Amino acid sequence: MVALLSGDLQRNKVLLQTQLADGLPLVGGDRVQLQQVIMNLLRNASDAMVTVDDRPRLVVLGTRLGEDGKVHLFVRDTGIGFDAQGAERLFEAFYTTKAEGMGIGLSVSRSIVESHGGRLWAEANVGPGSTFSFSIHEYLRAESPPAHPSGAISAPTSSRASIQRGFS
Repeated sequence: MVALLSGDLQRNKVLLQTQLADGLPLVGGDRVQLQQVIMNLLRNASDAMVTVDDRPRLVVLGTRLGEDGKVHLFVRDTGIGFDAQGAERLFEAFYTTKAEGMGIGLSVSRSIVESHGGRLWAEANVGPGSTFSFSIHEYLRAESPPAHPSGAISAPTSSRASIQRGFS
């Protein structure tokens, strides 16, 4: 996703840093769907900084193991941020803070993450900007692969794979 979005980030003068943790447990899921979530979070972060001229336009994409034992991925930006009381509204279908937005990206992203047994949330940064994070339960080889959103269980395939280092 980073390579795919690098042109957009450069055009918007956004610096992307990665903080990918080593030694994370494997997670399983639909690779295409999880990539869609990551792409949406990165694009939103970039869009949140279009009007920022008084500080660097920085996005940090990182992974870590949470205290809950789940692998967490986060996208932190130095953009315009949001009102802390409105954090949950960001995930409502058709709610948008963008002039050109449709208001479905975060809603769909949350549905994808939840269908993988995870959680997606947003937090206002202490300084400028916001952080969007999601977590997914680790995939233990002894477990069945995660269910499709339809509830069907499938074995890993090229699009549904265990991903080393947490996410890819």
